[in-house]
Amino acid sequence: MNRQIHDRQVRVIGPTGNQLGIMSSAQALQKATEINLDLVKIAPQAKPPVCKIIDYGKYRFEQAKREKEARKNQHIVEIKEIRLSLNIDTHDFNTKAGHAQRFLKEGNKVKVSIRFRGREMGHPEQGHAIMKRFAEILADCANVEKPSKMEGRNMLMFLAPKPVK
Repeated sequence: MNRQIHDRQVRVIGPTGNQLGIMSSAQALQKATEINLDLVKIAPQAKPPVCKIIDYGKYRFEQAKREKEARKNQHIVEIKEIRLSLNIDTHDFNTKAGHAQRFLKEGNKVKVSIRFRGREMGHPEQGHAIMKRFAEILADCANVEKPSKMEGRNMLMFLAPKPVK
């Protein structure tokens, strides 16, 4: 900004947004100081670079305000985990599905896992059946992001919330 602009020629935009044309950086700085404002380089990669005559302090304040507003409106997606077992009862299964539904409604992803112990390792098809049933119950509010897959002694499946229309 101001004296730090060393380009020979710059395209100048006035404080109201109208183009003042291409001129030397010294002339542009002269025009900015006449109306007690700053000359700020907006697009340095353009040919010739684009500079705007603005109040730099006000510009920085508004930029910080926009960034703060954007941070306030963003939602950080967390991954919540639901653990099932091969011999889970109906009521427990429905309770876990309710928890997963609540997590999905909050906009979080859900990691569903089944840990196989001992002889259970011989029956991965039962785990796939439980995962499939879990995904079917939550089909109205979730998409299967990663289908059920064995990783060591654990079977994992990831569910993501359906996009809000």
